[in-house]
Formats: sequence, structure tokens, C-alpha cells
Amino acid sequence: MDFIDTHVHLDIPPIAKDQAGVISRAEKVGVRQLITIGIDLASSRETLELAELFPRVYAAIGIHPHDTKGASHDVYEELLKLAGTPKVVAWGEIGLDFVKEYSSRDIQRNAFRRQVQMAGQVDLPIIIHNRGAHTETIDILKEESSGALRGVMHCFSGDVKVARQVLDLGFFISVTGIITFPNAKVVKEVVRYVPLECLLIETDSPFLSPVPYRGKPNEPARVIHVAEEIARIKNTPLEEIAQCTSNNARGLFKLPVP
Repeated sequence: MDFIDTHVHLDIPPIAKDQAGVISRAEKVGVRQLITIGIDLASSRETLELAELFPRVYAAIGIHPHDTKGASHDVYEELLKLAGTPKVVAWGEIGLDFVKEYSSRDIQRNAFRRQVQMAGQVDLPIIIHNRGAHTETIDILKEESSGALRGVMHCFSGDVKVARQVLDLGFFISVTGIITFPNAKVVKEVVRYVPLECLLIETDSPFLSPVPYRGKPNEPARVIHVAEEIARIKNTPLEEIAQCTSNNARGLFKLPVP
């Protein structure tokens, strides 16, 4: 098996306390690569340190919408410097969160636009966080698209209509352990609709543990449960789900074959 967990937070407790063990357990079930995600400057630096420490770990850097209110010009300049490091493979997670407005909507919008533009400057794909802001997120991506913009809508929470708009932009859609929840009917419909060539898998560890671990801290080894549910929904062999989603991830993030 060959799985790639495209979205984890190795620097967030409780998995931050056992990073080597978390990575080892993931490798044992076939998770051959993973991307650990920055949410502010400090965590972006730490993701890069982890990527440089562990050969199969890669880093994404960026300012999460919750943290945009505290991001100065100097913070963005420092992120640009980090972006030039070989193991940084994406800019994210960035976007809009109108459910928990820890930063004002105007600050979020400005930061999102700025980071989309910066990712374009350094030719990095973007990883998008979008909660309660489907229309505005899509509109900003359309307005900022230069033709080379690429990325993924992480932890997809929209319906088929939103999925169609995301695919029209040439973006990937990524699903988490939510897909294993019995009441996740809309997400399951999206997975039926989206071509396998446009899907990525993730855990968002330590959050969103899949069934049968729901309510417990998540970790990358459990991405297999996400893949298994996709295989069930699409009536496709698990090996094909693993191979295709890994090929998708390697193409988007320019990851080497280990």
C-alpha cells in the first residue's frame, strides 16, 4: 500500500509529544509520506524543522485565518524566506473562516488574497481552509487566478455544487475522517461525484478521528480508514484508491517517489 496523508499537524498536542512514534506507526500501515501544516509563523518554522528531521515528512507554511489578525508585514516576509526551502511543498493552510471569526472578515480576506499572491510568486500550491465562506472563497480564487494557480480545498465541507466550482478551478478536493461518520451524507455524495483523479486524503491530525476512533486524538496511520470509505463509496479496490490519491498528491505537491 502507498498512502499519503496530505494534511497533519505534527506540532499540535497530543501527537506533538510523540512525533517519531506517530510517524513510525503511519509507515507501518503504508503511509509513505505526509505533509505537516503551518498555521502561523512559529508553527511554520516548526513544520520545516520536522520536515528536515524526518525524511518522509514535508512542510506547508502559512497563516491560518484564525491567526491573520496578528500577522505583520515582517511575518509575511519571513514566510517568503521559508518558502524557498526545498522541503516546503505548499502554502497553507490559508483561507476564510466565517464560523469562528477569531479574526475579522476584512482581515481574513486581505490575508487570504495576499497569501494566494505570495504562493504564486514562489510557485507553490495552496492549501485552503474554508468554513462558512464557500462563495467568497471561490470568488477570491477566481479573481486572483493567474492561470497557474493550483491547490486543494482541505477538509472539504461543501456540497456537490461547491465541489463542481472547485473542480472548475482545477483544484483538488481533500476528505478527512468525517467521511466515515454515519451522518456525513453530503460529504459522501461529494465523493461519489468527484473523479478519483481529483481527490486527496488526509487526517487533519490530531483532529477529526475516523470511526472507530471518533472522539479520540487522530494520527496519520488512520488515513487508511478514509481511503477505505472512499473505496466503499466508489466500489473501487482500496489499492486503486491508495495509488491514485498518492499520484494526485505527488503531482500537486511535487513529491518524490520514496
